[in-house]
Amino acid sequence: MSRERPKRSSLPPAQENIEKLEKVVSEGNFYGAQQMYKTVSARYIAAERYAEALDILESGACLQLQNGQITCGAELAALFVEALVKGNYACDDQTLDRVSNIYKKFPQMTIPEHLGDDDDVQQLAEALGAAKTRVECCSSFLKAALKWSSQFGPHRAGSPELHSMLAEYIYSESPEVDMAKVSFHFVRGNNPKKFASTLVNFMGKCYPSEDDLAIARGILMYLSSGNLRDANYLLDDIKQQLESKQQDFPKSDLMQFINYLLQVLQRDALPLFNMLKASYKPSIDRDPAFHEFLDLIAERFYGVQRRNPLQGMFGDIFKMMGGE
Repeated sequence: MSRERPKRSSLPPAQENIEKLEKVVSEGNFYGAQQMYKTVSARYIAAERYAEALDILESGACLQLQNGQITCGAELAALFVEALVKGNYACDDQTLDRVSNIYKKFPQMTIPEHLGDDDDVQQLAEALGAAKTRVECCSSFLKAALKWSSQFGPHRAGSPELHSMLAEYIYSESPEVDMAKVSFHFVRGNNPKKFASTLVNFMGKCYPSEDDLAIARGILMYLSSGNLRDANYLLDDIKQQLESKQQDFPKSDLMQFINYLLQVLQRDALPLFNMLKASYKPSIDRDPAFHEFLDLIAERFYGVQRRNPLQGMFGDIFKMMGGE
């Protein structure tokens, strides 16, 4: 928790301001309330009354989001994270619950699928624009929270709970889903079962030639971080979920390679690992990033040093996303 230094101040208890601001919001004066939330919370932070500043910002963020004021709510949510940093708050279960409370207030809305007349086209355009705004605002808030959690928590890459939240929101709300980014956060999250169900759902929407690529990417990402357990779990759970839905698991050389790879990595067999890569090179070549993943896997499991660990396509992705 924060180590606050007692400091005298003429500021009233935070609850008094929270009630006043709630009334302003209830009257529909969202912009006016936004400026007041920012000004009032800044005074409490200046007085080092961080706990009360957090109460005000959490209340404001949730209230604005509940009223559909996405940008206003996201701004207050970002200020909430800033207050956590300024107050030196540890990333513990209690504080994560508060971040999660704000996250759950971000709307999840369905984008119209069927087009008709010009009014429907206009409605779709507006829905796509609103979805893009929601994803950008929620992502910005959760990325800031991830940075805080990496500084004040036990996980260098950020809280697994926050990674899972971000992965789920990006997938459910993005007009055009970037499965590489979704997979990146799921792999750093703590919910491989949800990841599996997300991939199964994606398989029902993507081109048939892309389903095995999505599965392979997720498994290789787990393996490149040294996580053989969840890589195996992901594959097994996808197979079980598809079987329960009476759907076929993708049959391709790439999936055959993944199955063999998971078996090889359970033993000290670098020559066999290299033979496997050579035999299935055409399948691996389908996504240039796969070669980078396999270089990382060789380093993790067999101690093979890479010459340029941050070069190549995956290196660029790693550097870009590592800051999230």
